[in-house]
Formats: sequence, C-alpha cells, structure tokens
Amino acid sequence: MLVAQSSDVSTDLGVYLPLVVMFVVAAAFAVGSALLGPLVGPSRYNRAKLSAYECGIEPSPQPVVGGGRVPVAYYLTAMLFILFDIEMVFLYPFAVSADVLGLFGLVEIFLFIATVGFAYAYVWRRGGLDWN
Repeated sequence: MLVAQSSDVSTDLGVYLPLVVMFVVAAAFAVGSALLGPLVGPSRYNRAKLSAYECGIEPSPQPVVGGGRVPVAYYLTAMLFILFDIEMVFLYPFAVSADVLGLFGLVEIFLFIATVGFAYAYVWRRGGLDWN
C-alpha cells in the first residue's frame, strides 16, 4: 500500500498556491467591480440614457415585424474577424516555442501562414473586405 508522506504532498500542492491566489484576486476584482459600479458611478439619468440604443436608427414606438433587416456584411465582417483572430491564437504559441520546434516547426508555420494567406486573398478578391 502506497502512502504519501505529508512533506511530499505539501510541497507538491505549494506549487499551485500562486495559481489559487490569482483566481481569488480575479474573482474578488470581478465581484468588487460589479458591486461598486452602481455605488461609485454617476446616477444622473435623462430620457436619452434610458431609451434603447438601436445603432443610430431612431427607435420607433411600434416593433417592426421580424425585427428589421440587418445587412449580411455585418455577419461576414464578424466571421472574418473571428477567422483572422483565431489565426493569431495559433501563431502565438509558435512564437513562444520557435527555438524548440526547429526546422520542422518553421516549415509548418510557413504552410499555415500560406494557407491563411490564400484565404485572405480569396476574401479580398471576393470583396469581403470592402466597407462600403
């Protein structure tokens, strides 16, 4: 039967103490910000602040059936942002460990950048980046 000695367990768990402290500080900051916001913030309300914000469109008293039309370009722009943002998420770990990966990692990252570059060129050619 294996029994861990108390000194081994305490030193092993001591490694996680900074992580636990970070989570406690983050939770305290989140809860503190949520609770102090209404108390510290200004409480001067007027009609414009209490009205609904509808992207610069004057709100109507009657709701539009179907919620109104939203141009598809908004959704395409959001999807493109997510696509290229995820690319950066994959590039960051490579930048951190580039020396460990060596030539294999360099070739793989060039293939990844080329693939995303082709997607970027395709979207640009199709007019997905036009803001008009």
